[in-house]
Amino acid sequence: MPTEGDSMLLRFLNWRETHISESQCVIILALLTGIASGLAAVLLKTLIGSISSMLTSRLSISEDNYLYLITPIIGIFIVGVYVRYVVKDNISHGVTQVLYSISQKKSRLKFHNMYTSVVASSITIGFGGSVGAEGPIVYTGAAIGSNLGSMLRLSPKTLMVLVGCGAAAGIAGIFKAPIAGVLFTVEVLMLDLTAASVMPLIVAAVAGATVSYIYTGYNLEFFFSQSEPFYTSGIPYVILLGLFCGFVSLYFTSAMGLMEKMFSKLRNPWIKFAVGSVVLSLLIYLLPPLYGEGYEPINMLLNGNVSEIFDGSAFYSHRHDVLYICIFIGMIIIAKVFATSATNGGGGVGGTFAPSLYVGCMAGFFFAYLLNHIGIIDVSLSTKNFALAGMAGVMAGVMHAPLMAIFLTAEMTGGYELFLPLLIVSAISYGTVRIFSHYSIYTKRLAQRGELLTHEKDKTVLTLLKIDNVIETDFMVVHPDMDLKQMVQVISQSHRNLFPVTDSEGYLKGIVLLDDIRNIMFRTDLYKKMKVSKFMAVPPAKIELGMPMEQVMKMFDDTNAWNLPVVDGGKYVGFVSKSKIFNSYRSVLKHFTDD
Repeated sequence: MPTEGDSMLLRFLNWRETHISESQCVIILALLTGIASGLAAVLLKTLIGSISSMLTSRLSISEDNYLYLITPIIGIFIVGVYVRYVVKDNISHGVTQVLYSISQKKSRLKFHNMYTSVVASSITIGFGGSVGAEGPIVYTGAAIGSNLGSMLRLSPKTLMVLVGCGAAAGIAGIFKAPIAGVLFTVEVLMLDLTAASVMPLIVAAVAGATVSYIYTGYNLEFFFSQSEPFYTSGIPYVILLGLFCGFVSLYFTSAMGLMEKMFSKLRNPWIKFAVGSVVLSLLIYLLPPLYGEGYEPINMLLNGNVSEIFDGSAFYSHRHDVLYICIFIGMIIIAKVFATSATNGGGGVGGTFAPSLYVGCMAGFFFAYLLNHIGIIDVSLSTKNFALAGMAGVMAGVMHAPLMAIFLTAEMTGGYELFLPLLIVSAISYGTVRIFSHYSIYTKRLAQRGELLTHEKDKTVLTLLKIDNVIETDFMVVHPDMDLKQMVQVISQSHRNLFPVTDSEGYLKGIVLLDDIRNIMFRTDLYKKMKVSKFMAVPPAKIELGMPMEQVMKMFDDTNAWNLPVVDGGKYVGFVSKSKIFNSYRSVLKHFTDD
């Protein structure tokens, strides 16, 4: 029986349909989503800052701190218990989860996703987890947009736009970078910019950034002052930096994938916690700049204060030694990916967005500093400028999002005067990575399962199609021990020319095509002699239930078949025909491209 709340909602929905058009409704919801996502971003940054300051404000600068061996373990333990026993759901890999919901769940995210990632990631990062807050805030913003749209019972297509609005607003709010927020949805979430989506995305991103400015001031995320101008004579070195960032990006993505596979093989969550937390705490103790998001070390390098990066480490006394600086920065670049993987693998919650920025800054600085001190070039490269360009380069390579990397780096640092080197480094890094991998760190997991939406309409529509929706089950089943007479009786009652052959337990043994037995079906002398097992044929291929549609179409192409059987663990389910797929394809394509 409907409640009073349900009745009020129904009346509101009827009023909305009468007085507010769909496009106007989406703009309003985009604004609300942007405001809510911006507030969530401010809350997340505040919580991380408060927890981190409380734990690290009294640490020694000139000597190593044993507290680094304890706080990361405590943080991951708290988050692991919270996720396992309170949330009871997987909330890690926020961006990948959003991509999955767009392609597989009709852009529907659970209600708890609007706050659980904020709670878990603030504890993870505040206690030292070497991950970023951007993945969780994207997950949170996307969930806000999805739930607002679901509450008003909007279509999956509109929900997809609102999910993008929430993600854009989250990025815009946490970085104060509205342009980068919009580009994030285009390049990373791979939503098309259409007449129906561009305005809501802009509204949401601007709203998210505005809320962040109101509550945290107009200061940039990273303070950068370009005291050393960039000259065109430095372009050859910028090109080399792009190549270097490309290979660093490949290392980052590959090492992250290997670490994820290693942790996935550990079935016991407590063993995962023990391995991940111990690895993380040891790495932070040896290399304190790995603590948390790493924004302070980025600010140090962008402002030329490289000696400060040694604060709190056992190497503090060597902070002015060129060799030690190169070794220390190099170790950080290599170790960051292991610290990030250990954080997530051990049970923490965070993203790889900030780590890619962090590694990029370190890589750019390392590249320029090393060339300046080995004496093989006759110019002095600006380590500040190259650190900034490296941020864009590694982000472009890791995320396969060069435009977002360029504008995000410029927006959050104010480094617009370095647009040319940012463009060169990002383009070359991205181009280098594309030679070796077609997928970003976010999309690789989904692409391997055939669940990824792309900007290619054909592949996108096939991804949206589900095998369950195109199975036909009105085929009459026959059995191997049936004789020809019984087969003819079945044919007389069927309107199909194809018959699956199954055993008593329902396992598919073969198929019978009417054309194959047309020459014997009227020979009465064979009615009792000929069994189905004698004239049944082996199907050219079998489709497993749940198989991605792109793989199904490849099977049709490889076999030149018009109908293929569908099985579930060997048991017959039904048939899929090309004509059914084509009809469904046209229907989804029309809906997908209709603005």
